[in-house]
Amino acid sequence: MIAVLQRVKRAAVSVDGEVVGACGKGLLVLLGVAKGDGEEDARALAEKIINLRIFEDENEKMNLSLLDVHGEMLTVSNFTLLASYKKGKRPDYFAAAAPDEANCLYEYFCELAERELSHTGRGVFGADMQIETVCDGPVTIVMDSNVLLKKKTETEKA
Repeated sequence: MIAVLQRVKRAAVSVDGEVVGACGKGLLVLLGVAKGDGEEDARALAEKIINLRIFEDENEKMNLSLLDVHGEMLTVSNFTLLASYKKGKRPDYFAAAAPDEANCLYEYFCELAERELSHTGRGVFGADMQIETVCDGPVTIVMDSNVLLKKKTETEKA
C-alpha cells in the first residue's frame, strides 16, 4: 500500500457536487492498494500514520501525533499512486490491486482509523472525486507498507 499524507487545517471530498467526507485539523490520506497487499499492510500503515509525530508541540517542534492533537483524518482511495511511468508517456496501473480487493483493504484501513480517532471521513471508492484542502505547513509524507513490513518490491526481487 502506498499512502500520501498531507497535514491539513481542513479537507473535504465531493462527488457530483456533494460533500461525502471531510476532516478538520489532521491528515488527508490518499491511499493506493497494490497487488499482493493484505490486511497486514493496512494495519502497519494505519498504526504508523495515527502515531506519526508530525504535529507541532508548544515549542513548535513536530513532536505530537494525530492522537495527541485529537486530530481528524480524511482517507481517499487513489489507485494512480501505483502508476508506473518507466515506459512511454502514458502511465500504466498494472501494479494496482483489482477493484474488489482494493476496496476491501481500503475499507479495512478506514475501519482501523475509525477505531482510534474521534473523527474520520472517507471518499467514495471508484468515484470521480474532487478534493478541497487547506494544507498545513506544508507537511507531505509518502509511505509504503513494503518499507514498514520490510517486504521486497518486484524490482528488488529481480
